[in-house]
Order: sequence, then C-alpha cells, then structure tokens
Amino acid sequence: MLAEWTAECGPDDPVLVVPWSDPASGARFVNLRAEPYDLAEVPEADAYPALRRALRALNAQGSAFLTAKCDAWTLYAEDGAEKLEALRLDLDVSDEEVAFGFGSYIDLVPRERTLFASAHVFSERLDRMIRRATRLPHPYAALEATMRPALVELRGVQEGYSVTLYITGVAGDPDTAAKRWEAALEDIVHLLREREWAVPVRSATID
Repeated sequence: MLAEWTAECGPDDPVLVVPWSDPASGARFVNLRAEPYDLAEVPEADAYPALRRALRALNAQGSAFLTAKCDAWTLYAEDGAEKLEALRLDLDVSDEEVAFGFGSYIDLVPRERTLFASAHVFSERLDRMIRRATRLPHPYAALEATMRPALVELRGVQEGYSVTLYITGVAGDPDTAAKRWEAALEDIVHLLREREWAVPVRSATID
C-alpha cells in the first residue's frame, strides 16, 4: 500500500471542531462512542456498509479514538482525472488500472489526553502506523493521513490534534475500485485497533 502522512497545523490551516453542525444541510456531529445506536443517523454509514463497519469499530469501547466526520465517493475520469493521474504515478500502475477510483475520509480524534495534546507524541505514533501501512498487501490502494489542530468540547474545551484518513482504491471498473477501497479500509482500521494505540488504564481521556 502507498501510505504517507503530512501535517497541516499552520495558523491559516483549518481546525477540526467537535461537536460541529451545518445549518445549511442539517448535518451534525454524532457522538458514536456515547451513543453507538446513533450510527443510523450517519447517512454515509447507511450508504456504505464498509464505512459503517469502520465507524462502529473505531468508536467501540476498546478503541483509542472517536470519529468526528466522514464521507465516501466514487472517482470518475470526467471529474477526477487529476486525482486519478496522480494516483497512477504514485502507485506506478497502468492507465487501465486507474480508470476509476473509490475514496473516503474519516476524521479521527485520539481519546487519550496526552496523545491528543502533544503534536510530537502524535507524530511519532503516526510515523509508526504509516510504516506498517506500507507493508499491507494493497498495491492498488493509497492512504493519506493529515494531522490537523482540533478543538474538542465534550468535557470542557480542550485543544489538541486530530488526523484525517483518506483511503482510495483504484481499478479498471468502479466495482473493483470499491472492493479494493473496502479491503484497504478494513486493514487500516485493524491497525488502529492494535494494542499500540490502546488507552492505558486510568489514563485521562477527552471524552
């Protein structure tokens, strides 16, 4: 798998705010850790079963994270040519294998207060995750992780860091691209559920 991470933490970069709401669309933050059955209120989870499974796992009791936002989409040559061409070059595959793509993003906030508050500690953890992700057997999939500032108000106002995971699969047809995305997403979620990310017993959390 192609995997890399970057940081967008400058003064002009966007900040993830939790909870959030969009009056124009009616969309809002759904706290799936506190209310797992509210997964039915996330339309993207209803549309994409693989994304629903990922959200359920990433917000489960044993998880080190809570999720803030997500989306998924199909990439077609007509409107995603630039992105598909970049993936073709980065993955080093033939034109035929990037006729279509399927992608998603998930905003993740680490629950452990020490990890959430420290850019240095969080960066080191992301470094390790990316190194492991590059060894996953997904030659037609890419992971882009972007660390961002976060402002979380679940138990008081807390400032720290989040990560947005962009996962994309490509193929010669849309169904295969979606299946490759699904397999890559499942394996990335598995990495994030491993013991290395576990919140130590009695550690302070942000939720």
